[in-house]
Amino acid sequence: MVSSIKRLLIGRPLKSTELGEQKLNKTKALAILSSDALSSVAYGPEQILIVLVTVSAAAFWYSIPIAIGVLVLLAALILSYRQIIFAYPHGGGAYVVSKENLGINYGLISGGSLLVDYILTVAVSVSAGTDAITSAFPALHDHNVGIAIIFVIFITTLNLRGVTESASILAYPVYLFVLALFILIGVGLFNVFTGQVPAELHTPVGTPIAGISLFLLLRAFASGSSALTGVEAISNAIPNFKAPAPNNAAKTLAAMGGLLAILFSGIVLLAYYYGITPNEKVTVVSQIAEQTFGRNFMYFFIQGTTALILILAANTGYTAFPLLAVNLANDKFIPRMFKIRGDRLGYSNGILTLGLASILLIIFFKGQTEHLIPLYAVGVFIPFTLSQTGMMLKWLREKPQGWMSKLLINTMGAIICFVVTIMFFLTKFAQVWPVLVFLPVIVYVFYRIRKHYEAVGEQLRLNCEEPAVPIEGNVIIVPVAGITQVVENSLNYAKSLGADQVLAVYVSFERDDEKKFEEKWNKWQPDVRLVTLHSHYRSIIQPLTKFVDTVQHKASEANYRVTVIIPQFIPKKGWHNILHNQSSLLIKAYLLYRRNVIITTVPYHLKK
Repeated sequence: MVSSIKRLLIGRPLKSTELGEQKLNKTKALAILSSDALSSVAYGPEQILIVLVTVSAAAFWYSIPIAIGVLVLLAALILSYRQIIFAYPHGGGAYVVSKENLGINYGLISGGSLLVDYILTVAVSVSAGTDAITSAFPALHDHNVGIAIIFVIFITTLNLRGVTESASILAYPVYLFVLALFILIGVGLFNVFTGQVPAELHTPVGTPIAGISLFLLLRAFASGSSALTGVEAISNAIPNFKAPAPNNAAKTLAAMGGLLAILFSGIVLLAYYYGITPNEKVTVVSQIAEQTFGRNFMYFFIQGTTALILILAANTGYTAFPLLAVNLANDKFIPRMFKIRGDRLGYSNGILTLGLASILLIIFFKGQTEHLIPLYAVGVFIPFTLSQTGMMLKWLREKPQGWMSKLLINTMGAIICFVVTIMFFLTKFAQVWPVLVFLPVIVYVFYRIRKHYEAVGEQLRLNCEEPAVPIEGNVIIVPVAGITQVVENSLNYAKSLGADQVLAVYVSFERDDEKKFEEKWNKWQPDVRLVTLHSHYRSIIQPLTKFVDTVQHKASEANYRVTVIIPQFIPKKGWHNILHNQSSLLIKAYLLYRRNVIITTVPYHLKK
């Protein structure tokens, strides 16, 4: 039944040879890898206005030069990540760049930041999209957490079906959102330039405003830069592209940068000309749409596609998180299970881990994750800064053809990203301080995992200097609970191994039972020695393990091994297991950690 449900939800398993068919073309890749960056248009311009409104609505004209600054940073990031794509065509993005050019610690800081950031991407995006839906249908507001969890499960399942299949479905809402905003910006700017928007709604550019300071403008710039989250996703996901992967990834990155620049600047301009003031209950995009079209079909179309892309922005995390996890797993900093491809050739363990972590975050914050946006943004700008700095050192060290222009691009990007990061810490410390706690903890955990793998490898490696000690013989212990077909089956198997000694062990709770069992045993199996153990506290495990330890201690002195053969009957139907004590599983669990004790299960399958 479980297998049938899995096939229904995920689809048939794919052969390894079908991996090439799961690669993305530029159209699909643009949709699923840029959804996070494009969705930030819905809140990035608003973050600028929220800071400026603390002075006055007249200060809104500053949103235009601030937006230009954000676009300059976007251009620097796009050019820089384009260089990273060609310099590191196997993916890994900021983690690989920082590790190879700045050192392993900086690489782990980048990798840890991005892993947490992708979890936040899913939680924040889905919660924001859910808020947009429940705002339209207030009766659903009390069910925010449940609705958000359903969306996470849906996106997780879709990604488990494979990259291509999820991209085929999710591309439509993303392109519908882009179309909706192009129409909104086009019609809105037409209204502005044809004089349909009153000039008194906005303060002319250049008007002196009292109370404006450089610190406030930098704070607004840092807030507006939250629109650039997700820009790095394409450089992490190069292995998902069709060949030639680097070229296709670079073109997709350029297309994403162009779209983001047009949509971001368009929303900022319309917000300025329309004199939009941030409102807790109505988003800036919603106000612009209402003033442009009124509350008609186009308004609801824009709101619907905005809600959709906010939810589907989570898919960027599902694409980038597993691939980043693979790079970290290859370097033995996280469990190896993240390198394993699932039935549909995706990295299923990474996808499932991301989904589960996001659900826990949504439950913990009760679906109100909006105050995580600064943490989410600073978690991206730390890797941005480190990757830009790493590329600077790479060009200074290697000095390839045209390295001066490349160095200039990365230097400008590194400086701006560093300023944005510092501004987040200065202006939003109360919200971003957890970064200073969880990053050292994550790096410590990374090192502990690697240390474990190195210790395991050292112990498993063949050592010619210390040859293995030969085993001289074998003592077999068979725990028995009665005289049954199951026990007989196990004893026959034990005898077939030609062991030096076979011992049957019976644990009794009552003295009378002990004597009766010995009498029956001697008639039934006189050639197998029976050892009876009395349990004063009605425990099978304690006297049995103590006996095994005693035998093992004596056997090890003569280079003998102790094998415990555990009889176990297997019911015809799985649910029948709950009707039995499962003593065999308990015995195995206790004996598994005994040194030099071999455990063998002999199953006896019931027929009805």
